Amino acid sequence: MKLLLEEYKYPVELVREVLHGVGSDALQDIEGDVSLSYVGYFYNPQLRDCVFILPKVLMDESGKVFGKYDPKALIDLDKKENALTQEERKFIYEFAVWIHRAISVFQQSHKQSDIIYHRQISQVGHGMRRRSNTLLDILLSLIQFNKDHQDFITFILKNIHSGFNKINWTRTINRSQAIIQDNSPIYLNPVNKKRQVNFDEELLIIYYSILNYISEAYGFQVKINVGFPLIKGAQFASYMAGRGRIRLRQIKYKYYSDLALELWDLCYAFFDNAEKIHITADLKEYLLVKNFYIVFEAIIDDLIGSSVDKAALPKELTEQKDGKLVDHLYTYKGLMQPEGEETQTYYIGDSKYYRIGGHLGEESIYKQYTYARNIIQYNIDLWLNDSVTEKPEIKVRDEQTEGYNILPNFFISAAMEKDDFSYSHREIKLTPMKENPTVQYQFEDRLFDRDTLLLSRYNVNFLFVIALYARNKQSEKAVWKDEVRREFRKNIQDVLATQYQFYPMRSKGVVPEDYVQTHFKQLIGKVFTPFDDKEILTLALQNPNTIADATKRTAMEAEHAQLLAMLEKDFTIQDNYTLGQQPQLPPRAAIQCSSVDTILIGYYKNDQHKKWILEKRLYNARLGDAKGSVDVTPQLLSAKYILLHGKEGVSLCQLDGKGPRIITKADLISNHEYPSQNPNAEYYLLFNIKGKGIRKQILEEHGFDMNALWKKLGIDTAIKQQNNFTLRPHTITFPELLDCLKTPITKEELE
Repeated sequence: MKLLLEEYKYPVELVREVLHGVGSDALQDIEGDVSLSYVGYFYNPQLRDCVFILPKVLMDESGKVFGKYDPKALIDLDKKENALTQEERKFIYEFAVWIHRAISVFQQSHKQSDIIYHRQISQVGHGMRRRSNTLLDILLSLIQFNKDHQDFITFILKNIHSGFNKINWTRTINRSQAIIQDNSPIYLNPVNKKRQVNFDEELLIIYYSILNYISEAYGFQVKINVGFPLIKGAQFASYMAGRGRIRLRQIKYKYYSDLALELWDLCYAFFDNAEKIHITADLKEYLLVKNFYIVFEAIIDDLIGSSVDKAALPKELTEQKDGKLVDHLYTYKGLMQPEGEETQTYYIGDSKYYRIGGHLGEESIYKQYTYARNIIQYNIDLWLNDSVTEKPEIKVRDEQTEGYNILPNFFISAAMEKDDFSYSHREIKLTPMKENPTVQYQFEDRLFDRDTLLLSRYNVNFLFVIALYARNKQSEKAVWKDEVRREFRKNIQDVLATQYQFYPMRSKGVVPEDYVQTHFKQLIGKVFTPFDDKEILTLALQNPNTIADATKRTAMEAEHAQLLAMLEKDFTIQDNYTLGQQPQLPPRAAIQCSSVDTILIGYYKNDQHKKWILEKRLYNARLGDAKGSVDVTPQLLSAKYILLHGKEGVSLCQLDGKGPRIITKADLISNHEYPSQNPNAEYYLLFNIKGKGIRKQILEEHGFDMNALWKKLGIDTAIKQQNNFTLRPHTITFPELLDCLKTPITKEELE
């Protein structure tokens, strides 16, 4: 077996004979050396040997195989002076099988691809013998024997069972009880004739057990149409460990036909990796793929992506208008969704087929950011286009906060651990770039900004994904796809948790959308509504510890403290929140208002005055300089509620929202039947009341205390007693009122 590495620069004189028969399009002339752009297998008739061209992922950045071998020294694997250990040699032989199998699966699913060059490989027969046989040769020959010699196998099976159904009448009569029917004996349990040992049967059992193993282990499609109890599991493992060779040697003398001996040779070669079997050498045997990175992209897309996703997503997302093609794009649960919530986002991936330890280029990183920007813009365009009736299920922009969802964006590269030849390592590993994830932004500390983009890089065990793809078992691929998607999500969440602090928060009574608009400059890019409950906002603040500069770090800490202090007046904020969990917040306030919604605090003199206010749905406030006159402010004029207080209790009413009008004392008495015939002021502001009031006892049940409200407004006892200060109308915000309630008022209570 000859071994070459993809894209390695070989001196021409070393590989001239090895590459005999390979077209010039497979070669690249690099400064007098030759490099191969193919991966796969071909037969060299001049050498009477097969040549494997293996992927460059076997090499590290220095061009060494397994971190220690120069590829030039590994060209001829059959030389005794070859430095490979037995374990390394075994790995190369098996790895070649996996690469062949992966290319075959790719060929089956990409029949129109022009990167595959194929002609039938290896058959058992009598012709020019190969110098050596690889594991691939043996496996393919075993499979081919089953296809070519069904008549021979059928003959053996017929011969094996020819006497099994014949009845041994002597034993049947001596050992069984007969039933007499119509004067004739009937034996219900006849004894059949049996042979002692059938070695033909044993050889077929071993053969089909091997085929079954090949099918399960490597994914080759093998037809097994016999009903033998096959050797499996631990028993077959013992055959692989040496028992198979021993047993085959014990029964070899039983076979005389050429086909039976040929089958015995193949079975023995499988357990022994023998070179003594005769395999036909076709002058034009090959299975080669040009540009193996395309195969690797297909592998990752098959194992991570989804044909269902691709069918559901607009073509413009993967084939973008600027000509860029996205390798992998799928939808999955968003980074902030807790268990039970399935709101999804886009996951954008790009396969990178490098040597071990290969570095990402600036161009690749730039393109990956561009993919995300294009997807964001395309999504926004659809949502803003009124002519589009069917909007996408995913909405990257939140209208309530004008924040943008986080789009996971990642590279995935092939990797192999030094001196680790395991195909079972199924995990992915976050791999450092400059930072991981790299965060690109226009404005600092704005995670939910359209120009804030995350980018991560992961390494995946090349051996595992090759084997998983090559076996082509849908159930196994589905299990790993679910695993890796959850792992991608969890890894990004963990990284975000180190770079940002997240605070779910619920309004104490303000309308969140109005609040965000009022405080837009402080909150832009910092808040988003990720949960099913759209009344819960999430605040994301950059972790100050990520800032190296001490001065900038201190300034950020001060800014965050100021922002949180502002928000705590109007929101209940959950601290120490873990990304992806269900927020633990109190239920929504029944009264929803803007943070700028004001409440007029109005005094009534007595029960008669209160009755007039509630029946007429009017409230009058003095104008001018007289005692108890109101200060005319924008807050007063825009008040939406009125809190009535006096000796007879407290009521909360809604105003009509049209603002007050100015009336005279005479108008108040004559047209509105004011109970007092001698009001103190000449002019009044008259407010129109809408809706019913809340009884004092209901407010008290929820822990409302008027004195607590005065205290909140900074009105102490001394001020209250001076000039009857509390008799004058005041204004407060709705959240300030709700802060004086221990428990929220329900909607039903309001009605």
